Amino acid sequence: MADTTATSPGANCLEKLKSYVRTPKGFILAAEILISFIIIICYAASLYGGYSAVAICEMVFAMVFFGIFMMEMDKQIQVVNWVWSDLFRAGIGAVLYIITSLICVIGGAGDGARIAGGVFGLIAGLLFAYDTYTIFLQIKSSRQHMAASTDDRV
Repeated sequence: MADTTATSPGANCLEKLKSYVRTPKGFILAAEILISFIIIICYAASLYGGYSAVAICEMVFAMVFFGIFMMEMDKQIQVVNWVWSDLFRAGIGAVLYIITSLICVIGGAGDGARIAGGVFGLIAGLLFAYDTYTIFLQIKSSRQHMAASTDDRV
């Protein structure tokens, strides 16, 4: 008979996935991936599919950061400052989503899929902006904890 007490690596990864999605950062990243996928579908059904490039890039970047943070590789690979990289990713994503979505909503007369993609893009822009804000708060709180000591000796 097979030994059922040993856990497989796939089950361990699935447990890490489930537990990470329950964290605030994991939930935000999962929502970014999901809404980017919805935007890709909307732009693919549109007459102008060129706007899907932002959604594809941001979805791939969010998936990469999701995997890195889920597997806690940010603690192992310390060559890159992952918090600042995530801040730039989210900030640039927010700006790009808002710009392209406004273009699609304003100029999308007669193309319902393009307008829907633009509306979802505006929501994604707000989500990425919220992610940027939470990362900024994380950086701000970590800087306050690492303040210079107030030792009287000079």
